[in-house]
Amino acid sequence: CQAPANVTVTCENFDPSLWAYGQATATDNCCIDTITSTVNLSAFDSLCNKGTIIRRFTALDCGGQQSQCSQRVIVTYEQDYYLRFPNDVIVTKCDGAGVYGEPTFFGEDCELLGVSFEDQVYTVVPDACFKIERKWKVINWCTYDSNLPCINVPNPEPNATANSAANLPGPIVSPLGTPNPWAPTVVRIKSTDPTATNYSTFWNANANCYTYTQIIKIVDGEDPVVDACPTEAEVCDLTVNDGLFWNQNYFWDPKTESHDLCEAPANLTITATDSCTGAAVSFRYLLFLDVDQDGDMETVVSSTNLPAAATVNFGNGANQNFTGGSPYIFDNRAVPSNQLFRFALQQTIVGNSKTARVAWNTAQSPNTYVDPQLPYGNHKIKWIVEDGCGNEKVCEYPIEVKDCKAPTVVCLNGLSVNIMPTGMITLWDTDFLKYKEDNCTPAPKIITGIRRAGSGTGFPRDAQGNPITNVNFTCADVGQQEVELWGEDLAGNADFCLTYVLVQDPNGVCTPGGPYSVAGHLKTEASAGVEEVDVELEGQSPQGQSFNYADISDDQGYFGFTKAVPQMSNFTVTPTKDDNPLNGVSTYDLVLISKHILGLEPLSSPYKMIAADANKSGSITTFDIVEVRKLILGIYTDLPNNTSWRFVDKSFAFPNMDNPFETSFPETKSAAGVNAHLMNNDFVGIKVGDVNGTAIPSALISADDRSNGELLIDVEDRSVKAGEVFTVNFKAAEKVLGYQFTLNLKNVEVVEMLPGTNMTEGNFGVFGDAITTSVNGDASEFGVTFRAKRGGRLSEMLSISSRITKAEAYSKGAERMGVALRYSTGQVAGVGFEVYQNQPNPWVNKTVIGFHIPEATDVTLTIFDETGRMLHQETGDYAAGYNAFMLDRALVNTTGVLYYKVETSTDSAVKSM
Repeated sequence: CQAPANVTVTCENFDPSLWAYGQATATDNCCIDTITSTVNLSAFDSLCNKGTIIRRFTALDCGGQQSQCSQRVIVTYEQDYYLRFPNDVIVTKCDGAGVYGEPTFFGEDCELLGVSFEDQVYTVVPDACFKIERKWKVINWCTYDSNLPCINVPNPEPNATANSAANLPGPIVSPLGTPNPWAPTVVRIKSTDPTATNYSTFWNANANCYTYTQIIKIVDGEDPVVDACPTEAEVCDLTVNDGLFWNQNYFWDPKTESHDLCEAPANLTITATDSCTGAAVSFRYLLFLDVDQDGDMETVVSSTNLPAAATVNFGNGANQNFTGGSPYIFDNRAVPSNQLFRFALQQTIVGNSKTARVAWNTAQSPNTYVDPQLPYGNHKIKWIVEDGCGNEKVCEYPIEVKDCKAPTVVCLNGLSVNIMPTGMITLWDTDFLKYKEDNCTPAPKIITGIRRAGSGTGFPRDAQGNPITNVNFTCADVGQQEVELWGEDLAGNADFCLTYVLVQDPNGVCTPGGPYSVAGHLKTEASAGVEEVDVELEGQSPQGQSFNYADISDDQGYFGFTKAVPQMSNFTVTPTKDDNPLNGVSTYDLVLISKHILGLEPLSSPYKMIAADANKSGSITTFDIVEVRKLILGIYTDLPNNTSWRFVDKSFAFPNMDNPFETSFPETKSAAGVNAHLMNNDFVGIKVGDVNGTAIPSALISADDRSNGELLIDVEDRSVKAGEVFTVNFKAAEKVLGYQFTLNLKNVEVVEMLPGTNMTEGNFGVFGDAITTSVNGDASEFGVTFRAKRGGRLSEMLSISSRITKAEAYSKGAERMGVALRYSTGQVAGVGFEVYQNQPNPWVNKTVIGFHIPEATDVTLTIFDETGRMLHQETGDYAAGYNAFMLDRALVNTTGVLYYKVETSTDSAVKSM
C-alpha cells in the first residue's frame, strides 16, 4: 500500500471531500482485490475547518492478505476578517422597528462570527429626546476565549458640534495598508486630539473579540398612537346596588328619590404605543363626574392630583387645575382607613404597548386594583398620553353609567277565582304579585302590568302608553288560564313571571244542571301546597248508583274531579298521604313538644298540637316523644299508629283552640244533595311529628338546611388492639337545646351503651355498623363500651354521618348547627360526602335524592336502568352541606328497578330506588 503524500492546506482552500488530496495505490505479487479507506477526525474541528485529518488506507490481495498505509492532511487556520461598525444615527421619524444598522464584514471565510448588542437608554440628554448607547460585541467562536478581554474600538467624535454629520460615520477596522473600500478609518477620536488615529491600530489577526458603542439619538416630533379611542363608552350595570358606596345625605338621585346613588363597576382603559419609545409612554386622566345628575359634571378626579382615600372633591370642576372642592365620601365601609378605596392609575405593559386603567386600590394593597364603582349618570373621561419626547395625544369620550338589569317580579303560585253572576271576573296585577325588587329602583317605583300569556310582547301598555293593570275572564275561560305579570324599573328595563288562574264556576253560572265538579286545595298551615296526596271522591247518586274517583294533588296542593258528581248526589272527599315520615321531623321538634308538655312554651296552634300527637291517642304526652324519637333514630321506619300526614277540613272551627282533641275534628269533607259546583273543598295538611313547620310539602318549596356554626363532640383519641374492650366518652363542647346524629362504626362493635345524665337507652339506636342518638334538654355527655375487631386509631374507626339520623344540633338561640367530632389530637371531622336514600321510596310522580358535600362544588346526578342505560343526567353547583335533587317521573318514564349515581370531581355513590 502506497499512501499519497502528506498535505498542509489553509482553511480557506480546504476541500472537505478530501478528493483533491489523492488516493492510495498498491502492488502485489499476484493480484490486488480492493483498496479501502477510513478517516480519523478526532484531531480536526469540522465547524471551523482546522486541525489534522488522518486518512488510513487498507489494500487487500486476492488471497486475503492486507497491507495498510496513511496520509496526514493538516488544515491551518488564520483569522483575517475586517469589520465596519454601524454609523451613529439621529432619528427624527421612527419606524417602530428599532433597527439602526449593524456591523458588516470582509474576508469572512473560516470565521464563525457572532454579533450581539446591549442597549443603555438615557432619557435626560441636552441635544435629543433621549439617547441609546448600543454596545456591539463581535466574537469569532472559532477562537473566542471568555477569559480573555475584547479589543474596544472607540466611537470617533472629531467635530465639537453636537449632532454634526462628521461624527456619525462608523469606523472601519482593518490592517494597515488595506486598500479601499476597506481601508482603515483615519480620524480624530476626540475633537481635541492633536492628530488623527489610524483604526488599523485596533485590528489584530488574533483578536479575541471586538466591542464598539454606537450612538443613537432620538429627536421625535410625532405624537404617540392611541389604540382605538372610543367615541363613547356605555357601562351597563347588572349588579345589585351596594349601600356602602355613594350613600350620604349630600348625594341625591332625583329619579329614585334616594340619597343612595346606584353604582356600577366601570372598566375604563386605554392602550397606546409610540413609534420611537414603544411602551415608554405615560398616561394622565381627568375623570369628569356628574354626581348630582343635574347635567353638569361638577366633580373632577385628576390622576396627577388624586383626592384623599374614600372621597371625591365635589364642585372642583370649575376651579383652575381642578383644585379645591368639598370632600364627598363615596366609601362608607366600616374598615380601617388604609383599607378604604381610593382612585388610582394602573399601568401595564404588553410588548410595545402600554395600557392604562382608571382603578381603585387601597393604601394597604396599592398593587391590587379593582374597577371603580361609578354612580349612574352621564360622565366623561379625558386621557392624555405622552411619549418620551413630550409629544401628547388626547383621547376624550363621554361615559354613560346606566341600569341594564330588569327587575325581579315574583308571582303567587296561581289563584283560584269564581265566575261572578255576571258571567265575568276581573283580576288585577296586584292579585298575582308576591313581591318585586330591583338592583336600583325602589320596589314602590317599579310599575307593574298584566296580560294573558302569549297575547303580546314587551311591557303591557294601552294605546295611550299607560300600564295595563287588569285582565278579564268569562265563561269561555273556565279552567286554568296562564297570565304574564310584568314589572318595569325606572330605567325602562322590564321582565315578567308566568303564573295561572283557575277560573271556576261553582254556582253553575256557565253550566247549570250538572254533573258538577268537585275540587279543592290541600295546604299547610303556612299556605304551602301539599303535593302527591291521594284524594278519594266517593258518593251515591239519587238513583242509588255509587261512584268512586281518585286524584293526586299537584305541587300547589290542588285536586279536582271535573263534572264527576251527578245532580242531587251525596259525596265524601278523603285525602291521605303516608310517605317519608321523617320529612321535617328532628330532635328540635322533640324540644318543642317537651316544652309544650311541661307548660313552658305551649304550641301556638291546634294544627301543631295535632302534629305532636304522634301515636294518635288524642293527647300529647311523653309517649309521643318516644315514638318520634324512635323514628328519628331509625328504629321505626313508620309511625305504627299514625300516618305521616293528617288533613283537617279547613272550614272547621275548633271549639277550644288550646285543645283540638276536646272534640273530634273532620278529616273528610261531605256534601248532600249537590246542586252546584263545589270548588272549595279545602283541607289543612299536618305533617305528623313536625311542630316547627320545616317539612317540605312540595317541589315548589326548597329546603333550608343552612347551619350556623358547628357543635363539637369531644372524644379522646387513642390506639386500640384487636379484641380490646374499651369505653369512649362523647361530650358536647357547649350547651345546646338538643342534638342528633349517626355515628358510623368501623372495625368496632357495641358492647354497652352508657347513657349520661338526663338520658336513657331510649336516646340511642344501636345497629351493626352505626349508633344513632337523639338528645334534647340538659344532657351533654354519654359513653359507649366497644370491642375492637381490629387494631387501629379511634379517629379511623368513628365518624359522624347523616345516613340514618341526620347530623344536626340546635343552639340556645334555636339556630341549626352542624355536628363534628373533635379528637384530643385537634382533628375535627364532620359529615363528609354522603348520598341518601331517595324519599319517598317507592314514588309515583316525584322523589327527592338528598346528599351531603363537605365543600361547595359541582354535583352530577345520573339515573340509569338495570342494563346500565342512562335515562337522565343533570349537573348543578351546590353549596357545602345538605342538598337535594328533585326528580320528576316524566324525566325517567320507564318501568323496572332504577339506580342513581351522585358524583363530584372527587367522590361518587350509587343507590337503587
